[in-house]
Amino acid sequence: MNNNNYPKNTSNTPGRSKEEKVLLEGANWKELRFYQKTEVLYQLTFVFCDRFLPKHGDRTVDQMIQAARSGKQNIIEGSEDGKTSTEMELKLLNVARSSIHELREDFRDFLLARHLPLWDKGHPRYHGMHAFTKANNTLDAFEPFFTRWTEEEMANTGYTLCCQVDVMMNGYLHTLEERFKTEGGIRERMHRVRTGYRAQQDQKMKQMEETIRLQQQRIIALEAELARLRNLLAERGRG
Repeated sequence: MNNNNYPKNTSNTPGRSKEEKVLLEGANWKELRFYQKTEVLYQLTFVFCDRFLPKHGDRTVDQMIQAARSGKQNIIEGSEDGKTSTEMELKLLNVARSSIHELREDFRDFLLARHLPLWDKGHPRYHGMHAFTKANNTLDAFEPFFTRWTEEEMANTGYTLCCQVDVMMNGYLHTLEERFKTEGGIRERMHRVRTGYRAQQDQKMKQMEETIRLQQQRIIALEAELARLRNLLAERGRG
């Protein structure tokens, strides 16, 4: 899986550790491969419904398009919210994943209801279709086929894309869960930042106090030396 599927924890500010940050640096959702596939899924679903489902009187059309849109949009919202709340990001990405599950079942139901084959690993066209959908993430790779694929080809392509997005999101969510375990939520990060700031101020105060103590000792030593020199000069003057 491409490393672009994982959030980056490095900071652009030199010298700052992750314990000193309140806002997280999440992944750029536009670069997430599973997000790119959901963009393709939305457009594919829209054309699929327009070509192969009734224009009126079938709620499946609205449900499929809404599920495809929800999958895509919740990834965007989750990634943006993840800058402040990993917990909220996890919730929204799980919503996105549930929407993709729903869409996958709609494609499957379409095939079963029309007695069309679901291309599993034993189907002669499975491996070619699976390789194509796995290798391509952008709309321009898929769009030329939207008006050429049969209902069987398009439904199986949509179903397979849903499966691939699900696998990729599952790995990504696991990464986020591990980060949440180690870094906590925004309140914990705020507490660490505040605690770290106070510790820095306490350390600076101790350094200043030590500097003042050493300076006072130096002043006392200089005053004693000055008194000795004055006494020496006075003795010479009397002699």
